[in-house]
Amino acid sequence: MAGYRKLGRTSSQRKALLRNQVTNLLYHGRIITTEAKAKEIRKIAEKIIALGIKECNNYDTVTVTAKVPRKDKDGKRVKEVVDGKKVTVYDEVQKEIRKDQPSRLHARKQMSKTLYKVTEVPKEIKGRKKNTKTIDVVSKVLDEIGPKYAERNGNGGYTRIIKIGPRRGDAAMEVLIELV
Repeated sequence: MAGYRKLGRTSSQRKALLRNQVTNLLYHGRIITTEAKAKEIRKIAEKIIALGIKECNNYDTVTVTAKVPRKDKDGKRVKEVVDGKKVTVYDEVQKEIRKDQPSRLHARKQMSKTLYKVTEVPKEIKGRKKNTKTIDVVSKVLDEIGPKYAERNGNGGYTRIIKIGPRRGDAAMEVLIELV
């Protein structure tokens, strides 16, 4: 017997489908799908969340000095004339950044193999490419989902499958899969 469900698709289609559904589950927190797909999604999602829990606090905080261009009230860069040329004025700013430990970086790359980046579009401008922002789901797993489940006892159990009923048309059992 196979170790996974084939879902009536070729291997590349199946892999893309599962990657997309796992990404959406971790981004939105819940999705509606068929029971067979949900059971496959659960396997992948649980492994990613477990990896996120293990590596959620594995970073160093480092203070760095960065040069940032000075801006006026309109948000434009301030320029000064030096030796007959216009030169942008820079301010030095202290910033704290997170520097991943090697194991956290490896976990991030392992998650990136499975998860896609999500493009978020504001509701006012649906259908346009302007003002969209790309959200890294891997960072969400490490920064939000991992710490949320860090205090939970036991192994696994981060997702819940609730049966909704048969789907109209083909009578496939529909389920709601969500993060607990």
